[in-house]
Amino acid sequence: MTDLIQIRGLRFVAVCGVLEEERERPQPLNLDLDVEFEGDMAAVSDDLENTINYAELAEIAVATATFSEPQLLESLCERVARALLDHDGRVLAVTVTAEKLHPPIALDIRTVGVRRRVAR
Repeated sequence: MTDLIQIRGLRFVAVCGVLEEERERPQPLNLDLDVEFEGDMAAVSDDLENTINYAELAEIAVATATFSEPQLLESLCERVARALLDHDGRVLAVTVTAEKLHPPIALDIRTVGVRRRVAR
């Protein structure tokens, strides 16, 4: 059976954007991650070795997003998803939602974001 590790509200500061102001100054971003994997062994064994460590997933996601300095949220999602797929062969698919918490738009917008699913 496929299980889903959910990580919500992973906030950090990184460079992401096309505009000059976005390239010069890191901005607050939010990631939500859905990591699909075969979880039967973990459910039966109750052993950490049989699941995927969500703390490691979160650290890899932030490091990837921070290091890569993408222009587009689509690219940020792709890079994070690929890094998580590469981290553990048990990961079947990853859905990444990336949001700019203070988008450079002259309107009253709470966030702008992109959701992307990447599978093996």
